[in-house]
Amino acid sequence: MEMIKESDLTVLFSTEQIQSGVKKLADILNKEYCNDELYLICVLKGSIMFMTDLSKHLKMPLRMEFIRLSSYGSGFTSTGRVSAVDIALPDLNDKNVIIVEDIIDTGHTARFLMDFIHHNFKPKMLKFCSLLDKKCKREVEIDADYHCFEVDDKFLVGYGLDYDGYYRNLPYIGYVE
Repeated sequence: MEMIKESDLTVLFSTEQIQSGVKKLADILNKEYCNDELYLICVLKGSIMFMTDLSKHLKMPLRMEFIRLSSYGSGFTSTGRVSAVDIALPDLNDKNVIIVEDIIDTGHTARFLMDFIHHNFKPKMLKFCSLLDKKCKREVEIDADYHCFEVDDKFLVGYGLDYDGYYRNLPYIGYVE
């Protein structure tokens, strides 16, 4: 596949729009879990920017964990198969757990993670939080408990989202026409 050029990208969400959405989501979480300890589980690599910015606004006692999964390979669409690259987690029994993901599209990764945690632990609460929700691509019956933005069927890059490992560092989210 041909490399995407940054000049080919159209901005979907600016840095300011992203930061505003993240702050609004943090305000919701601060109200819902004001004095409860939270475990945030960041799905690497795509969610690192979102998780970092979200955590800066959270006021409750917080633990951050990181796992690596893969479902895209080097293409423009999800393969539908989830590979657990590194899914080592601490004891999550009787804990408030929020999975933090960059995008929920087909739902396979979200379903895999929710099932994995429920199978291996008995959390007090388990929720799914996504920066972006691409409901039009859903293949699995699952919804994000929290999300910042709904998106159409476009291949997105920037703010952690990548194309073959590139463009995660962009401060905005863009797409190719």
